[in-house]
Amino acid sequence: MARWFTSDLHLGHANIIRYCDRPFHSVGEMNAALISRWNEVVAPDDEVWVLGDFAMGRLEETLPLTGALAGRKTLLTGNHDPCWAGKKGRTPDSVAQWRGEYYRAGFETILDGCVELNLGAKRVLACHFPYRGDSGDHDRYLDHRPSDDGSTWLLHGHIHENGCIEDRMINVGVDVWDFRPVSESDLVDLIELSEESAPLRP
Repeated sequence: MARWFTSDLHLGHANIIRYCDRPFHSVGEMNAALISRWNEVVAPDDEVWVLGDFAMGRLEETLPLTGALAGRKTLLTGNHDPCWAGKKGRTPDSVAQWRGEYYRAGFETILDGCVELNLGAKRVLACHFPYRGDSGDHDRYLDHRPSDDGSTWLLHGHIHENGCIEDRMINVGVDVWDFRPVSESDLVDLIELSEESAPLRP
């Protein structure tokens, strides 16, 4: 069983094609490509962590696409997920109702905030939001970002246009990984190579 990470699929979101210059001509083509590329690498018994912003558009149409994606799926919610509890004005009842929809669609686990994980022998954090950086000129959602202790690696999404790695932050979003999940083993290798070329100082 392998473990995979991804983020910011934005299934069903027409405008993301233009915003992020995705190489698709329609939402249908994008959805089909995301499902196909996911299933090219993920086996049925694999574990997949989705670090937020899974689906948008008409959710009654896009959420059922979860069932077409292989693996056992965990959602670590992002700001565009209606089951994210951090949106101002969103009620606990609304969050609970949407979480029920995501569970019924095929997610096994739904989490908020920041979680600690082990990648090989390395302890890392996972969160939708990076330590710093955003799609605009200023960082948003400051209250929901993890604190940077100066040494811990972070797996994140949220930013679509940046490269995959910067200053102990690894962007697992589909826009920087050829629209596929990235494997735990590839992330371990990436961290090791980065630390070998630029050792972290205490």
